[in-house]
Amino acid sequence: MPQKKEAPLRSDAQRNRERILEVALVELTRCADAPLSAIARKAGVGQGTFYRNFPNREALVLEIYRHEMQQVADSARRLLDTLAPDRALRAWMDRLAAFAMAKAGLADAIRQVTGAPGGPAKPSPTPVAAAADLLLRAGEEAGTIRPGVTADDFLLAIAGLWGLSPQEDWRPRATRLLDLVMDGLRAGAPGG
Repeated sequence: MPQKKEAPLRSDAQRNRERILEVALVELTRCADAPLSAIARKAGVGQGTFYRNFPNREALVLEIYRHEMQQVADSARRLLDTLAPDRALRAWMDRLAAFAMAKAGLADAIRQVTGAPGGPAKPSPTPVAAAADLLLRAGEEAGTIRPGVTADDFLLAIAGLWGLSPQEDWRPRATRLLDLVMDGLRAGAPGG
């Protein structure tokens, strides 16, 4: 029997959902135990609307993670539409750093949700890896990024982002780290 496809949300329902995610990201980053009722109130939606979208804390936290990851991934294509491939990659790296800091702030909430026995698994970073691959291949084709760098290589090289503290002034250090990685990715770099 074919699976029933969910109908697309009405525009007002989509706005409510996005507003809930936006508020929840801020509130759960601030406090992993933020009450769902406070998130609904700050998002300007009723309890019914909130729970229709997110039946429990786990669903909300995992959707924030997925939503933020997809936003980062989707930005790769938009950047390629307006910038040269190497500049798009570097701009995307900054977007990824901001995501890493938001995710770091959510780490406690994510651990609470995925760490419980029988709890859901943490979503895969597949959209981010696919976006990295898109940008790397575009740079390789343009001759600005060394050939053969995989998305896995790239993600391993920037893993230091996840060691930065979102409570500190992380941007200058992230910029230095990402500039260093970018220098190593450029075509003509030693070993390239």
